Formats: sequence, C-alpha cells, structure tokens
Amino acid sequence: MSRSTIALLLLVCCACRNNKQGSTKNTVKPYPVIVLQPKNAIINADYPATIQGIQNIEIRPKIDGYVDAIYIDEGATVKKGQLLFRISAPQYEQNVNTAQANIKIAVADVNAAQMQLNKVKPLVEKDIISAYELEAAAYNLQSKQAALAQAQAALNNAKTNLSYTTIYSPADGVVGILPYKIGSLVNSTTANPLTTVSNITQIYAYFSINERQGLDFFLASKGATMQEKLATLPPVTLVLANGIVLPRQGRVETASGLINPSTGALNMRATFSNPDGLVRSGSSAIVRIPQPIDTALLVPQKATFQIQGKLFVYVVDADNKVRSVDIGSNASAAGQSFVVQHGVKKGDKIVVDGISNLREDQVINPRPVNADSVYNSL
Repeated sequence: MSRSTIALLLLVCCACRNNKQGSTKNTVKPYPVIVLQPKNAIINADYPATIQGIQNIEIRPKIDGYVDAIYIDEGATVKKGQLLFRISAPQYEQNVNTAQANIKIAVADVNAAQMQLNKVKPLVEKDIISAYELEAAAYNLQSKQAALAQAQAALNNAKTNLSYTTIYSPADGVVGILPYKIGSLVNSTTANPLTTVSNITQIYAYFSINERQGLDFFLASKGATMQEKLATLPPVTLVLANGIVLPRQGRVETASGLINPSTGALNMRATFSNPDGLVRSGSSAIVRIPQPIDTALLVPQKATFQIQGKLFVYVVDADNKVRSVDIGSNASAAGQSFVVQHGVKKGDKIVVDGISNLREDQVINPRPVNADSVYNSL
C-alpha cells in the first residue's frame, strides 16, 4: 500500500471520529443545576386538631314536664339571658299557691301567739298567774315564727322550681340541634340535652404530639417554666378542612402535664379568634406550627421524586453524570421546598428541573442557574 493511500485512510478515520464525537456531544441534553448553600428556613409542622368553642354548654331541664314552647331554631345566634324554652309543669304553679297559703296560715299563727304572749305578760307581772305560763307563751311564739320561716323557705323553693319552667341562655353563642320538639316529655335525667349553646367567638384547637416531639419542642424553646416556654413560641396558623388557612393566627397556650400512657401523646391547645363564627365546634382542622432553622439545605420540591416513600434528588458529579441520592427529608419548608436531612452537603450540584427524563449515570450538559432566583420563584 502506498504512502498516499495510508494517509488517505488516516484522514478518513479522523474525520469519522470527529463526526462521532460531535454527534455524541450534540445528544447530551442541557439541564438547569444549582449549587446547594445553607439558608435560613422555616419548617411547618402540621398536627391534626379538633375544634371546640371556649364554651360548649349543654342545656338540660331541671324539672319534669312537657316542652311547651321553643323560642329559637337550630343554628341561631343567641345572647346571654335570651329565652330558649318553656316547659309545661302546672304542678309547680300549684306548689307556689299552696306555699303562699301556708305562709298566710303561719302569719296568722304568729300573730295569735304574739297576742297570747302580750295577754299573759301583765298577768305574770301582777302575780296573777305563774311565770310558767309566760314561758310557754314565749316558746309557742318562737315555734310559730319558725313555722313561718319554714313556710317562707317552702315558697322560695316552689318559686325556684317554677322558674325552671322557663330556660334562658347562660351565654352568648350558637344553638346546636333540637332533638326534642313541642310536646316531648323531658326531665333532669333525659339522655340528650334540650340543645347546646356554643360560644365560638374564640375557639380551642386541641392536638397531640408524641413524647419525642414534645421533648425536642420544649428543649428548643426559651424560658425556665412551661408557661414561659409556651409564651415564646411563634404564632400558629389553623388550616381548615377545605385547605383554607384561617386569616387570624393563634397561640399555643397550654400543654398537658401528663403524657397519655396508652398513646404516648402529649395533649396541647391552641387558641384562635373567630369573631365571624366561621369555624364551628366539632370541626376538624390542622394546627400548623412554624419552626425556624438557621442553616438549612433547601431543595425545591420540583427537583425531588419519591420511591417507596423516600425522597430523592439527582446529584451531578465531576464527570457530569447524575446519580440519585436519598435526602431523607419529610419536612416541608415555606416556599415549596424540602429541608435536607442527609445525603447531600454544601457545594453539591443538583438538577432542579426536568428530572422525569433523567436516568441513573446519565451524562448531562449542566447549565448553572442562580439558586436564589429558583427559591424566589417558588
């Protein structure tokens, strides 16, 4: 083979190699990447809660009788002292009449005893009759006076029982269901109350945290006593059942002094203002407690994917190959980001978009983007 032929073959091979390399380079897709740097973040810890008004009063009858009138409707807003029910119990009216009659008899007896004492006294002073008669008259007067006092007490008791035939609201609030209608026989031992009046101008959100969370929670809080620690906690928010956040923030005010031995849970209570009555007693919601972190590695949610409940990101190595790494995070930070617990470190590069098309050990063309701009856009 001549030198010219060998030279031609070498030239063709080089050209083919260059074309192949150029083709490979053209097939490497660009992906946006960011460099992880510590940032200040706030983790939102969510806890299921049940809602109760600051007052949840059962209205029960104190006497036996029939429901004669109902002056309110279910769901109505009532004021303290407003008339709710009237119970028909005519026997209590008769008891008042009888007690009033007994008082008249007792008054007459007292007057008669007083007249007898007045009659006997001068006779004793003149030694016409013995002092025994005067003592007997005085004791008789005292007995009649005691009978009068007893009759007055019976009248007061009868009037008290009669007052129970009209039932008034003990507080401002919202009326619950009315299980008994007009004509229903009720008494003090009836299973269900006549209704419930709930004062929901303020609401209590009751929730539980486990023992470990409770220890971490309070060790990280400032203050010497439990109340001081609770006072330093940041305001909390209430997420309603439809996902809407109550516009008014609340505060965690109490923590149970005991841990439930059967569940290992610590019961807590947060208080929220509810002047418009939007949230009702018995509702379910979520108490969201913010927890600030000074040096957190944040990963945008769109840069993550899940496999069997674990959270992964794609890290770019020095050869521009990607590999999936478990970041061990289930804590969500404000701004649709996750807080890294392990797996990556400061200075690592991760792919932030288009990860659904990536495969393990795939070579990419990394396109650096500003991390702050990514977080600000979330």
